[in-house]
Parts: sequence; structure tokens; C-alpha cells
Amino acid sequence: MNKLLIVGTVAFDAIETPFGQTDKILGGAATYISLSASQFGVKSGIVSVVGGDFPKEYLEKLNAKNINTEGIEIIEDGKTFFWKGVYHNDLNSRDTLITDLNVLADFNPIVPEEFKDTDFLMLGNLHPAVQMSVIKQIPVRPKLVVLDTMNFWMDNTLDELMEVIAKIDVITINDEEARQLSGEYSLVKAAQKIHKMGPKFVVIKKGEHGALLFNNGDVFFAPALPLEEVFDPTGAGDTFAGGFVGHIAKSGDISFDNMKRAVISGSNLASFCVEKFGTERMENLSDDEIQKRLLQFKLLTQFDIELT
Repeated sequence: MNKLLIVGTVAFDAIETPFGQTDKILGGAATYISLSASQFGVKSGIVSVVGGDFPKEYLEKLNAKNINTEGIEIIEDGKTFFWKGVYHNDLNSRDTLITDLNVLADFNPIVPEEFKDTDFLMLGNLHPAVQMSVIKQIPVRPKLVVLDTMNFWMDNTLDELMEVIAKIDVITINDEEARQLSGEYSLVKAAQKIHKMGPKFVVIKKGEHGALLFNNGDVFFAPALPLEEVFDPTGAGDTFAGGFVGHIAKSGDISFDNMKRAVISGSNLASFCVEKFGTERMENLSDDEIQKRLLQFKLLTQFDIELT
């Protein structure tokens, strides 16, 4: 069985959308990624940090999904990273009210011995120095290294980010971030420029408008499934990334054709994530539900046409 190592935040979120609000609940990029990847039965582990205020039952929830949490450092006298935000009516934009880094401010990641020979590495959205530290702790390069990042790191730590980008195989970013990183408005031209920075594959997420996959001139587009109700988009991008890398880790196939299937798998799982607040939907997702929705994706995109 292939191993998947996930690096990212395990955190508290407080969320308000037009459909309601929550107090502090389980959140964080690594949490969403790992819950999504767990649907594929891969052996996964998280590298992160939390404070003494982090409930043990949250760790137990992850363990119950066969997610190894030995790499989550617990700073007993510290507080867990906390984010609070309010989404606008369109759910595409939000205002951040509180960002308390807490123990994340001095995070020094330590890769557990059991995962130093990981087959696949998922670098969740974190400071590039933390991402690079993890890369350097793995003696044999994994089969595939996937990176997620955001405009904050492009604004504040671009040089360090570029060093990480040069060492990865796949980058997953949204359309705004792709344009900022490349300086190109056309996403096709943006992907071409990003390829030259190092990644063989560029995945550009477009939220409710789907996702694009680029690889040396080849392009694949996956739509987002039209949903009747969207309650909370928090973690949808991370859930997509988890589904993407989880599918690849299960199959062990890093070809472009399999990447297409991975994009669909990621989009499929992200469509569930937004149906409830926080991680609730991902914690209680059944394989039967996943397969039925995959069929919906297939029917949405499959057609016959005569070419003349």
C-alpha cells in the first residue's frame, strides 16, 4: 500500500455564511486534505502542530479514518491556530475577521520515521520555509510531490516559494493566484509560464466553474457539479487536493490520463464538502454516495457527436 504524507494546518475555524454560523469547529488544510484522501484507503499521515486546547476527540476522529496523527505536535501550553471568517451572499468572496497563528507561528515540522519513505507528498498551504523543511527531511524523493499555495505567500515570501515550486511535480492554485504567479491573464499562458518554474502538472481551480489540468501542451477541464444547496465553501479547495492526491496514491499511476481521473475525484469530493459546515459532511461520507455522484459527473460530461 502506498504511503501519503500530508503537511498543513490542523486548526479551529469559526464560520459565518448566509445560511448560519458556527463557534470554533475542526478545520485546517491538512484536516480537509486527509479526510478527503482517506476515502481511497491509502495509508496517510499528517505533519502539523496544535495547542493543548485541541480536543483529543478530534484526533480520534482522524485516527478512525486510518489517518496517522503521530506527526501532529502538541504544544501543551500553546493555543491552536484559529481562523474566523464571514462569507458574502455569493459564497465566492469572504472577509477574514480573525487570524491567530498561535503555535503555528513557530512551527518546526518533524516528519515521523514511518513516513520518511513516503511514496506521495502533499504540501498543504503553509509558509514555504515549512514546506521546504519537510522536503529536505525525506531522503528519497517521493513518486509525486504536490503543492498548494496562495497569494499571501506570493506577496510576502516569493523567493522562498519559488525555491519550493522548483522542487515539486504538481501545483494546485486558483485562477487569481495563477495569474499573479505568472503575470499572465490567459490561464493557458499562465500554465505555460508556471511549467517553466518546475511543475510538470498545473492544476488551476476555478471554484464553482470547475478545474483545469495542464501538462506540456495537453489540457483537461473538469466542471463543478451544479448543486442545489451550498452551505459552506470552507475547505473545498483542500478537499479537492485531497481527492486528487488520494486517487493518485491509491492507483500509483502518475500519467496524464490518470491525473484527469484524479481531477474528477477531487471535484467530486469537494462537491460534498460544501453541503455542511466545516468537516461534518466529509466525516460521514459513504462510498455509495461517492460512487453515485461520480456517475452524475460522468453523465454531466459524456456525450456523442459526429465529426465531419
